[in-house]
Amino acid sequence: MSAYPIQTGIFGKSVKAVVLTVVCALIVVPFVGILSTSIASRKQVTDAGGFVLFPKSVTFSAYHAIFAGGVVTRALLVSVLITCVGTVLSLGGTVLLGYALSRPGSFGHKPMLMAVLFSLLFAPGIIPSYLVVTNLGLVDSYWSLILPVLINAFNVIVVRAFFMEIPQEIMESARIDGAGDTTILLKMVLPLSRAVLAVIGLFYAVSYWNAFFNAMLYINDTSKWPLQLVLRTYVVNNTQLGVDQLGANGQALPPQQSIQMAMLVISIVPILLVYPFLQRHFAKGVLVGAVKG
Repeated sequence: MSAYPIQTGIFGKSVKAVVLTVVCALIVVPFVGILSTSIASRKQVTDAGGFVLFPKSVTFSAYHAIFAGGVVTRALLVSVLITCVGTVLSLGGTVLLGYALSRPGSFGHKPMLMAVLFSLLFAPGIIPSYLVVTNLGLVDSYWSLILPVLINAFNVIVVRAFFMEIPQEIMESARIDGAGDTTILLKMVLPLSRAVLAVIGLFYAVSYWNAFFNAMLYINDTSKWPLQLVLRTYVVNNTQLGVDQLGANGQALPPQQSIQMAMLVISIVPILLVYPFLQRHFAKGVLVGAVKG
């Protein structure tokens, strides 16, 4: 009788191990293939039909072609600029709005909170958004990729709920000592909110980094395209990248598959490098901020 639960426990663990192994393989194998194809030789890419899982020889010619100063290099710089500026502005606006909404006695507290909740439930359509951007003269401007998505209502609600979890006694004691709202926010609230700020900052950074649809709508000048729109044009649509687009100065280009895979690697690696440093903040930053409010 006692052996049955032991066997059941071993069987359950074996099933979980198999399932986790399959899931990990489904995630890891495509990425390994992308990385391997980007560094494989021309002959191996051709022989493998465009997808190499284990390269026999390593070459970085695809990365040399990409970083030769062509459209991909320019798009990468544009994406870095938009991500950095947009994340800083979005995080600042979200913190200010979330702090104001976390103070019940603040001016216009309830109407503003209702407006935030309304925008969370009912997003504007493509045509109204395009008309607003056009009337503001933001077409072909980098601001068209930042201002329409500057503040996310969900992030505001999370930050507001996190601020409301901070003990009120700390703020009241600061007010007794003569501190104003600005001092309380900068010197007391923000140092206690590093977890939620890291999480929300990562949300905004990933959103700006991966965005391409707004650029497709508002940016007509190809020299201002972000990396993700270039990826969509030359990878998803399988458009050929020539010497003029890559700036290879007349040199022989590597296979198109290697160039496309190298572009995918460049678009994935920055997030992979940042995420491990912020992962420990997720449980505290999101779960605590989602309990109340």
